[in-house]
Amino acid sequence: MRGRRLGLHLTWLAALMVSACAGGAAGPASAPTAATIGSPATGSLATVTTMPSVTAASTTAATALPISNPTSAASEPATATAMPPPPPTAQPDAVLIAAGDIASCLSTGDEATAKLVSAISGTVATLGDNAYERGSGEEFASCYTPSWGAFKGRIRPAAGNHEYLTPGAQAYFDYFGAAAGAIGQGYYSYELGAWHVIVLNSQCWDVGGCGATAPQSQWLKADLAAHPSLCTLAYWHTPRFSSGAHGDSPLVQAFWDELYAAGAEVVLNGHDHDYERFAPQDPQGQADPVHGIREFIVGTGGRSHYPFPGRPRPNTEARNDSTFGVLKLTLHSAGYDWQFLPVAGQTFTDSGSGTCH
Repeated sequence: MRGRRLGLHLTWLAALMVSACAGGAAGPASAPTAATIGSPATGSLATVTTMPSVTAASTTAATALPISNPTSAASEPATATAMPPPPPTAQPDAVLIAAGDIASCLSTGDEATAKLVSAISGTVATLGDNAYERGSGEEFASCYTPSWGAFKGRIRPAAGNHEYLTPGAQAYFDYFGAAAGAIGQGYYSYELGAWHVIVLNSQCWDVGGCGATAPQSQWLKADLAAHPSLCTLAYWHTPRFSSGAHGDSPLVQAFWDELYAAGAEVVLNGHDHDYERFAPQDPQGQADPVHGIREFIVGTGGRSHYPFPGRPRPNTEARNDSTFGVLKLTLHSAGYDWQFLPVAGQTFTDSGSGTCH
């Protein structure tokens, strides 16, 4: 009896499956339907999609796909996905005001440039020859302090050749203290906004030598390696390239070699009492708009003017030998703007922008 019932049951089940398959083959699959819900007045709208019920045909098609083992999947540990680090926070802009060849008791030019600096917030870079004629303690007190001494607390100085007319530039180090770097060296670095700023001593023969193996050059190489910033600026007194009265100085070649290799953007100098801006160039003075360093000579702090003796160098983009003033650099996270500001009564100016390598 049981056997007969089982046979009847199996016959009925087979007939049912044949009927279902035939109906699935003949009937088309229902398409999904979509409805929009929410309130247009509040702006909170959402679209809900309703999927059709599964027919026998769709079930049959699904059985042809491999079926994963739910027990096996459940037993596998979940894998955490590492999130990328957040982007670095952009540094605020910083301002650097620069000039060299500054104060003399025989000139009023430094009083005029001091008025420009006093009106601008920011760090002040002096590019050497701060106090004429010998950088003595008396000259710093009597000639420098009444003008540029007003903002001594925000000055990051560089030494010039006139400072070393006093043995060891002792009065210079005494006046500026720790801001001038270690006594007997005069080179150091600091951070300004997103920029790494390096101050070098172009009186290199007074601080151990001028070549690539000299202590200062080795310090520069190590400092650059320790501060791989996107944007780097360096300044010292004597320029590598100049169409001014003093001309080029190959004694600072090692500085350019190291800075160029590290991708530095800007070099500031004084020494020639004029203003000159160069297009980006390599350490051999060849134009290099992609990786080159842009040099500014800003020997316009107020001591005197030197007339240009001849034609500009091939990469010179702007120059002037009759205007006292300061260079204002606005340092962004990935670039910079420059503006030469003349003293009252003068009209020459120069401005532009550049990007970091």
